[in-house]
Amino acid sequence: MQLPKSRKVWGWASYYWGNHAYATSVITVFFPIFFQKYWDHGTALTLNTFRLGLANSIASLVVALSAPVLGAIADSGGHKKRFLITTAFLGSLMMLALHFVGMGQWQWAWLLFVTASVCYWWGNVFGDSMLVSVAEPGKLDMTSAIGYFAGYLGGGLFLVLGVAMSLKPQWFGLTDAIAAVRMILILTAVWWVMFSLPLLLWVPEPHKPVQKTSLGKSVSAGFRQLAETFRHVRAYKPVFMFLIAYWVYIDGVNTVIQMAVDYGKAIGFSTTVLILAVLMVQFIGVPAAILFGRLGERIGPKIAIFIGLATYVVVSVFAAFMQYSWEFFVLAGLVGLVQGGVQLLSRSYYARLVPHERAGEFFGFYNMLGEFAAIIGPFMIGFVSYMTGSPRLSILSVILLFVVGAVLLARVDTHQQDMAGQAARARN
Repeated sequence: MQLPKSRKVWGWASYYWGNHAYATSVITVFFPIFFQKYWDHGTALTLNTFRLGLANSIASLVVALSAPVLGAIADSGGHKKRFLITTAFLGSLMMLALHFVGMGQWQWAWLLFVTASVCYWWGNVFGDSMLVSVAEPGKLDMTSAIGYFAGYLGGGLFLVLGVAMSLKPQWFGLTDAIAAVRMILILTAVWWVMFSLPLLLWVPEPHKPVQKTSLGKSVSAGFRQLAETFRHVRAYKPVFMFLIAYWVYIDGVNTVIQMAVDYGKAIGFSTTVLILAVLMVQFIGVPAAILFGRLGERIGPKIAIFIGLATYVVVSVFAAFMQYSWEFFVLAGLVGLVQGGVQLLSRSYYARLVPHERAGEFFGFYNMLGEFAAIIGPFMIGFVSYMTGSPRLSILSVILLFVVGAVLLARVDTHQQDMAGQAARARN
């Protein structure tokens, strides 16, 4: 396997190495725990859960509604890199500010977390749209895999550091776990910014306009372009069909990501087991990302995505019947093998379909659908659990999303996809 040698590819991947420290350590592990025990201390657990859920929902809604507009603005004015770096620095600033929020000040912690999450997802909108410009000819799958490889490895290594600091704060000269988590917030900010610098230095601004356009004019042009996009997406039939399929099956993927820890708690597994399983997913995802990138090159991303979705069906059935903690680790291993693969190949497959000059705009819709995903799945799990009284039966309902998504994906016109891919590579 020959990895790309282009410095701009590794500069682009370095951004994902940096921002995944926030995703894995803050969003997934430390903010939910610390919010309950420190910033929202003394509040009823149900209210605390509501506030956390509301924070994530609002951040997702803001990004979902704004992503297509921001993508269009970035396309019309050549501002992708500028916007991406701005979100990295602003998100890091929110982490630094969060460090100084005191006990019981849940409102400030909530607001800073929402803002940082919006910056994280906005950064992914611009980073994903740059894939078509940084990838070497014929290397979309592998380049996308390198981005996920960097994200999993960087986020996983940072999470190891964070877990060690929280469990053994005295090793790091800290008084207790509270001091450790507050220090983790500072380190997250530094990590995020530091590994964004290679992108700033090594990656050229894609699609620079012939005449420099002011930001104000870019905003106006972006809104006009957005209005056209609704027509363009429908006109590109493979794009339109893929987006529908993606929205359905990625809802299942995101549901598994979001509900796995809660499901593990519901059936009696300890917090230590759940945290170790999260670490396991991260580090299995590192080589698995490269493996799936290579698999996509050999058999095509579409067939490889089918393999990933089939694995998720097995995971759902396995989860419904597991009894012991070691089985949860097996489950984590299977998820780690395919989670990044389905995501990265979906991104590279979509990059084959979209018109190069509208990559930011079209990826805005792609990320918008990703943000609106994990709506159907959690509702189905909650509804089935309520009606049957069994969380084990509820997890089986997610299978429907993987099956329907696969059926819709099968209807994407492969011939038209190949034609679009060849045209995109010719433009590169």
